[in-house]
Amino acid sequence: MSRSVNHVASKARRKKILNRTKGYFGKRKNVWTVAKNTWEKGQQYAYRDRKAKKRAFRSLWITRINAGVREYGMSYSVFMGSLAKKGVELNRKALADLAMNNPEAFKAIVDLVK
Repeated sequence: MSRSVNHVASKARRKKILNRTKGYFGKRKNVWTVAKNTWEKGQQYAYRDRKAKKRAFRSLWITRINAGVREYGMSYSVFMGSLAKKGVELNRKALADLAMNNPEAFKAIVDLVK
């Protein structure tokens, strides 16, 4: 009796990975073991960096708010503390956007908490 191998499924599995590594350099795109390892590592980086992206943007927003508030003689921490005391519930993303693109509205918020 001949050996039973599910070549259709295993070839499809390999082809799926090789299609995903199409633009990679050298053996990473067409040698199965190298391509599989490279793709798996790429998935780890993607997972990690989805988290890092959130940290990076929060840091950017804080920097922009701090720069906007310094023009009015306040520090970031004093400004955020005053916002909390006044009950203003704007998040950092919105505040950073106002500081960059709508300085008049941002000044109104700063005047509100002073």
